[in-house]
Amino acid sequence: MANLFVDRAVIFVKAGKGGDGHVSFRRELYVPNGGPDGGDGGKGGDVIFTIDKGLNTLIDFKNIRKYKAGDGEEGGKKRCHGKNGNDIVIKVPPGTVIRDFETGKVIIDMADREEPFTLFQGGKGGKGNQHYVTSTMQAPRYAQPGEPAIEKKLILELKMIADVGLVGFPSVGKSTLLSKVSNARPKIADYHFTTLSPNLGVVGLTGGRAFVMADIPGIIEGAAEGVGLGFDFLRHIERTRVLLHVIDAASVEGRDPIEDIKTIEAELGSYSKKLIERPTIIVANKLDVLQPEDREAILSKLKKEFPDKRIMAISAATGEGVKELLEAAYEMIQTAPDDVMEFEPEIILEEYASRIEELPFTVTKSPDDENVYLVEGPKIERMLGYTNLEDEKGFRFFQDFLKKNGIIEELKRLGIQEGDEVRLYGWAFEFIE
Repeated sequence: MANLFVDRAVIFVKAGKGGDGHVSFRRELYVPNGGPDGGDGGKGGDVIFTIDKGLNTLIDFKNIRKYKAGDGEEGGKKRCHGKNGNDIVIKVPPGTVIRDFETGKVIIDMADREEPFTLFQGGKGGKGNQHYVTSTMQAPRYAQPGEPAIEKKLILELKMIADVGLVGFPSVGKSTLLSKVSNARPKIADYHFTTLSPNLGVVGLTGGRAFVMADIPGIIEGAAEGVGLGFDFLRHIERTRVLLHVIDAASVEGRDPIEDIKTIEAELGSYSKKLIERPTIIVANKLDVLQPEDREAILSKLKKEFPDKRIMAISAATGEGVKELLEAAYEMIQTAPDDVMEFEPEIILEEYASRIEELPFTVTKSPDDENVYLVEGPKIERMLGYTNLEDEKGFRFFQDFLKKNGIIEELKRLGIQEGDEVRLYGWAFEFIE
């Protein structure tokens, strides 16, 4: 399939490791006992995401699943600094949401972001032995290793950005409508599931006005549970601000348009309550194949069944009523809430992108007081550096950190009792089960 649409992909990314510091000594003529001159290691490359507006699918990520930045080079003799590793820049289409694979939580919604997003920074280079000279150690034979690389498995999800989304069962005329009113050229055929990928088009109105319309893939019952096109259909509707619910008013294929509306509304509601509240116009299509009296009958039924909805009748094939529909949609866009456009991060990036897992810590009993326990080490210092313990959310993260890293378990192993005190670099807490 030449125009394959892929809207979800799983990839593996890895930042560059920091280069190791170097151990060397000056070896020059007439300087038999030269001092240390080992250079520092280079910084590892970053993992960077950026929007490419020329992309509209995640198909490339089905073919290439691993993305790795360059490692920093080791430092050299004569205080030579190791070369920094190359960044890896990953281009994604507008509307891409990046999630953590393990938890499914949103890291960032790239939406239509202009500036690049650095997910992981490369490891810092280690210091060469030139930095470790002391009054008692004039010839240090060790250097600092470079920081390790961060690596993660990610989910990329494409949630298409459009002002207006066309929804409805297959073959109700959505693709025909989009092709007539915009610059989109969707493939159109008279059978179910013709549109297996959303098509976007720009709709131009008089006075230089315009909006983006998307023909969303057809829905069937059970989509919210993943049946058929399932989430591939519903995922894209979350971005749209206005929905045009297109139905076959003429029942060309014997379908009941009223039941179709109820079915799709049920699917939208079970996927997200926000979708049911989205401004909607019910578009009764295919008027060109109905007699005048039949037109009146179906429109009367629709108004009676859905008194709170705006209902407009058109023929996408002949253009009847289409101009009025577009004007109505444009008016709705102007007053529609714009809180549907971006997904909030659910992960603290500083924690997610830190190398805190590799850092050591200790849990000990105070030598001065048997009811006091000390939790110390670089891992604890790093965590306290980016956690606000006076904030409720920050304190919850702190509690989870203690559990996740086995600190609570270690305190219990050492015999801590309820009411005993736990101290962490200036902070003191009463232990409560």
